[in-house]
Amino acid sequence: MEKILLDTDIGSDIDDAVCLAWLLARKDCDLLGVTTVSGEPEKRAMLASSLCRQAGKEVPVFPGVEAPLLVPQRQPAAPQSEALKKWDHSKKFDSGRAIGFMADTVRRHPGEVTLLSIGPMTNIALLFSEHPDVPGLLKRFVAMAGVFTTDTPKCGRTEWNVMCDPHAAAIVYSRGAAVHRSIGLDVTLRVRMKADEVRKKFSHPLLQPVLDMAGVWFGSSGEIIFHDPLAAVTIFDDRVCSFTRGSVEVGLTEGQALAMTGWRPGTEGGHEVALGVDPDRFFETYFSAFR
Repeated sequence: MEKILLDTDIGSDIDDAVCLAWLLARKDCDLLGVTTVSGEPEKRAMLASSLCRQAGKEVPVFPGVEAPLLVPQRQPAAPQSEALKKWDHSKKFDSGRAIGFMADTVRRHPGEVTLLSIGPMTNIALLFSEHPDVPGLLKRFVAMAGVFTTDTPKCGRTEWNVMCDPHAAAIVYSRGAAVHRSIGLDVTLRVRMKADEVRKKFSHPLLQPVLDMAGVWFGSSGEIIFHDPLAAVTIFDDRVCSFTRGSVEVGLTEGQALAMTGWRPGTEGGHEVALGVDPDRFFETYFSAFR
């Protein structure tokens, strides 16, 4: 069993919900808790709880920090919360406890917990800053974040999770974990599926609320890019992505309008960056959990 803590901005891009549903479907995933981050964290917590209830699992869910550390908010709302009216979900949460909950959970299971970050890193930065022993107690830290090799279409050298709170990302990348892995746009853009195929493939009951959330997403996009699910799959299948060791730094452009992840390969570096992906293996691994 893999013990997982998930930190997510579920409710914006649909891939967060696609990721959480998969974790809930895996029989070898012990999901210890979910924390939410970014604008309207309570609504995001409601969305996470709706998937947990659909899966028939009691998973602790805590709303986390709403505002970035220093820069203005880029995603103030959780538009997919429109789907909540159709699905049972928790409505009351223990606010203000997300950071402490993560710290306590990691300390209860030293060397066993994988912290999976699939949103802006505000919660994680506060966790690592307020509880400096935690990074060293993790089994691994895995993040869907960054661009590490070449410019990506429409994005250049920027990536949304880093852009939303670059100062938080800089803190997280400066703290050591036994294994610190990043899955960036370099590889996630290669695992995508058109809306019509998604509707055909997402037949499992656990994916039905995800489809409802996707209805909002498909209004502005005709496909799903499996950014966050790819990061999750690498935890359970080490052959889906190939990783190269090196050093990562987060730099701000003039005026702090954009943030870029700089990467230097080298065996002395403390980070592992995904450079290759097997899309067919990814989709097989993803959908096999729902059979």
